[in-house]
Amino acid sequence: MFFTMFKRPKIFKVRALEQPQKYGLAGRSLAELNQKACKKLQLPFSKCRMCLYEDGTELTEEYFRSIPDNTELVLLTPGQTWQGYVSDINQLLNSFYKQQDDIVEAAQKLLSDEQQGPKRRKILVDLIQSLNENILAETRDEDGQWFEGIEPRFKNKSSYMKYNCESRIRGYMREVESYASTLGPKEQAEYKQIAEIMWNELKSMKFNGCYFDRREEETRRLCTSEGWFSCQGPFDADDCLAKHSINPYSNRESRILFSTWNLDHRIEKKRTIVPALAQAVKEQNGRQVNWEYFYQLLFTLENLKLVHIACHKKTSHNLCCDPAMIYTKRALKKAK
Repeated sequence: MFFTMFKRPKIFKVRALEQPQKYGLAGRSLAELNQKACKKLQLPFSKCRMCLYEDGTELTEEYFRSIPDNTELVLLTPGQTWQGYVSDINQLLNSFYKQQDDIVEAAQKLLSDEQQGPKRRKILVDLIQSLNENILAETRDEDGQWFEGIEPRFKNKSSYMKYNCESRIRGYMREVESYASTLGPKEQAEYKQIAEIMWNELKSMKFNGCYFDRREEETRRLCTSEGWFSCQGPFDADDCLAKHSINPYSNRESRILFSTWNLDHRIEKKRTIVPALAQAVKEQNGRQVNWEYFYQLLFTLENLKLVHIACHKKTSHNLCCDPAMIYTKRALKKAK
């Protein structure tokens, strides 16, 4: 059988639906991993499929290449389903049904009633939080395993998550700066000056690391005070229909998996915003470029959405038929 080859195999933790034991397996492709998992778990290879333990998202070859090592997976045979934490909680509820009749009845009703989505999600979150005793741990002493592979300078989870967000925003700023090389000498000087102003503004805002810091004020962060993040859906939707959620503060695996989530620009950074900024510089003709307008689109939640990788559409967003549309009256203003 032919497998798509990578430089090195990726390592995962795999288990079958009804088998609690996990196995470390490596594969250079999804097909290779499926074959090895079926052999190890003694399941028929035909029509078996692999999904994320976290939320049940089914893997494709493209998705396989994007998820990090040590991600936990579940191998499903035809007819089997896995809904991630929902499935785990169902099993937990069933295991102590006789002792907790009232709780089980209420929880199972919420799990099965599609009209009670928000309530169902709330009880799932509460149960998950109570099951994971390290979810509120902050320091290395409290949860040393969470910090495996992280530099010693990070003493608590929140500071690392803040740095994680800062790094993403810094990366966006570097992309803005690098575009200067496409301009002529005169425009390049003006463009670099605007980029420097944006950099200083970001520095004063600590590169918006507050978005991932659960210690921040509610209006400044994207997560709950416990560290739960919810997918905000694709660029062209108001919400995530799959209700993807994750808590990178809970354990090392979730922290690593969170790196596959995207801070996605609704109006695209590379295709639209940055080229429009450059065009505004070219056409200013004595007017002042409204750098604050571009700053908001590039680095703030006015245009950024946090999305699960399955909701991150890589096609053209087509929200603006022409880059010029986003730098009309707002992008250029009269010089003082």
